[in-house]
Amino acid sequence: MNRGENEEIDPDFVARLADFLGFDQGRIQHIFEKNYLARNWGKYDYLFRFDKEISRIERGTVLYEKGDSFEVIVGFPKIRRAMVLDPTLKKHFNGLEKISVEEKMNGYNVRVANVKDDILAITRSGYVCPYSTERAKEKLDLRFFDDFPELVLYGEMLGPDNPYVPKEIYGIESVDFYIFDIREKNSGNPLPINRKQRILKEYGFLQVECFGEFSLETAAEEVTKIIRDLGEKEHEGVVIKDPDMVLAPLKYTSSESNCSDLRHAFRFYNEAGRDYMLSRIVREGFQTVEWNENEAEFKNRYMQLGESILNPLRESIRTVKNGQRLYEYVRIRVKDLKTAMEFENYLKRLGVDAIFEDPQPVGNEYLINIKKVNKSTNDKTQAIWEGELW
Repeated sequence: MNRGENEEIDPDFVARLADFLGFDQGRIQHIFEKNYLARNWGKYDYLFRFDKEISRIERGTVLYEKGDSFEVIVGFPKIRRAMVLDPTLKKHFNGLEKISVEEKMNGYNVRVANVKDDILAITRSGYVCPYSTERAKEKLDLRFFDDFPELVLYGEMLGPDNPYVPKEIYGIESVDFYIFDIREKNSGNPLPINRKQRILKEYGFLQVECFGEFSLETAAEEVTKIIRDLGEKEHEGVVIKDPDMVLAPLKYTSSESNCSDLRHAFRFYNEAGRDYMLSRIVREGFQTVEWNENEAEFKNRYMQLGESILNPLRESIRTVKNGQRLYEYVRIRVKDLKTAMEFENYLKRLGVDAIFEDPQPVGNEYLINIKKVNKSTNDKTQAIWEGELW
């Protein structure tokens, strides 16, 4: 197949891909023309990524030619949210005796896989992130990919040296990769939890904490206890799973996580979507009723919620009013400065306006501070101060 941004699609390629996916050729041609299926950039342009969900193919799914056929790395499956625990768990997991509860950690999603004998870290959107790829190769026992070339690691990159979702709450010095699923290529089928845990332990991989298996009858009570404990540590929440990974998992988050998300969203209020903000506020309403909070507990909740919304919003408005720019401060740590340059170019391709400061040597690595410019909120706030209507 010919390379190039406005390439003409090879009819033979279209025919083979249509046969592989079970689509007609006209539909394959259409999704290419609409860029719903598009190439990755540069040296990874042999990878195609779905930029839109198509016929149950998850957005971010990646495929590439392998011999006369194709190989697929399935995107991250959507995990639906339980707004109230007891009725939802009993309805969703009806027929199971027990369910498994794992921690939902707050980082950014990465899939790590062997792709044409190269270990790549692929983001939720289906891009190959050069920074995540370097970190994965440093952190993981790469023998796994020789022993299980047909499997893909699904996990979270966590820690303060995280350019997407930096968090200090986990006690991580730089950045680590915590795995929550192992899935098969092509089918996307997940391994049962027990087998996943055995394999991860064998290779010394970090994995999200499993709080255990609980009877479906008492699971809501147990999950509530876990959520309260996680909230005290400002951790995000849990994912509730069928131990055999046949039924789809559910997620449930702590109030503290909702408020943390809102603090970030209202600092950059014109970048964050309204649905993103509203959903977190609605979660707080359901949780306070489900937990049957008394007036003192409810007051503490709405004070915390209000502060999460108004305090960062006030600070952003003050900053712009005083003639300063709003930045999101993040950092990365790399072994090879070439990775930092590749990551800077990668962010530019994504349309992220970022200022990379000079590298600072730290042991045998380099720490690089980055200022991400949130242009929309800066411009909107400035315009309002100059008299623009909302």
